[in-house]
Amino acid sequence: MNRHLPPPYSRRDFIKMLTVAGGGAALGLPALAAARSGRHGMAGGAAGRGAARDWNWLVGSWDVWHRRLKERLVGDTRWEEFPGRSVLWLAMDGLGTIDDNVVDLPGGSYRGLTLRAFDPGTGQWSIWWLDGRHPTRIDPPVVGGFEGDVGTFFGRDTFKGRPITMRFRWQDIHGVRPWWEQAFSDDGGASWEINWRNYFTRTDAAPTPLPLLADAPSDFDFLVGSWDVRHRRLRRRLVGSNDWDTFDGTLVNWPVLGGKGNVGDNVMNLPSGTIRGIGLRSFDPGTRLWSSWWLDSRTPSTIAPPTRGGFADGVGTFIGDDTLDGRPIKTRVVWSHITARSARWEQSSSADGGATWEPNWISELARKT
Repeated sequence: MNRHLPPPYSRRDFIKMLTVAGGGAALGLPALAAARSGRHGMAGGAAGRGAARDWNWLVGSWDVWHRRLKERLVGDTRWEEFPGRSVLWLAMDGLGTIDDNVVDLPGGSYRGLTLRAFDPGTGQWSIWWLDGRHPTRIDPPVVGGFEGDVGTFFGRDTFKGRPITMRFRWQDIHGVRPWWEQAFSDDGGASWEINWRNYFTRTDAAPTPLPLLADAPSDFDFLVGSWDVRHRRLRRRLVGSNDWDTFDGTLVNWPVLGGKGNVGDNVMNLPSGTIRGIGLRSFDPGTRLWSSWWLDSRTPSTIAPPTRGGFADGVGTFIGDDTLDGRPIKTRVVWSHITARSARWEQSSSADGGATWEPNWISELARKT
């Protein structure tokens, strides 16, 4: 789901409780096709049941040793080394993960976050990266899977204005020091330049949240914790319908990016069946605005376009562009009625550029912890 006061549990209290785990072929690259036909080369539920264990080995808290090429795709041979830390939680019943990172570059530390989601239809994982220094943008995903104890993932991006292919590899995943490798290719995968390797040393089997930053905003402090949620959803949008479904759900939310971001793991028990989703928010200190993204378990290879906005007088308003049945619309989300133990989330759509709005989803939150 996409200041407010939160006794009996503050944000800092709650993150102490989060020390339990929980809370391709289209590129024309042979290795990606091989990864796709690996142990998840099956349809539907069987693939999901297997994939839900793919990242169990990475759950917990880690010290990370980085080795990074100073300049990329210029023939450089100079490397720099520096430390970091990483914490990983499972989400969406194991078919998603969130990891939060501190990267201690020689020029200064920064925060970053990885979001992963498995698509049972393709048997592949999508992996996205959000760099805390560029909090309004999520990088294009790499896509792939595991073959034995090696994970291989490919994607397309640009680097300094030129198109590249990216490759991620995880190796020694069940060893004492798993490691990750990033490589770039500017010739369609004919040759690769390795530019970053990370070596992981476990510090705790449970994910211990990373420290908050002193200048982290307090806007979403109210949302940190565990919630019961009562949903009311319009069955059909922007067609004059007045038929609503009512159902229950849960939400667990915790801070990331030093408190300049937060993540929510959602369960929604719709009449048609249970769905899960991840809400991700990040704060831009330059504009003082939040970006809010949604990843739905029914379309796990795609992150919905963000809404953006902020809080004024205890009410948060966020607006973004989207599509519905192929036509452009606007989406508005409003957080209101915020107390120590409750909050209200309301989503509306507009087909006329925001001149009028139709509410289509209302969620009433009641705090559990």
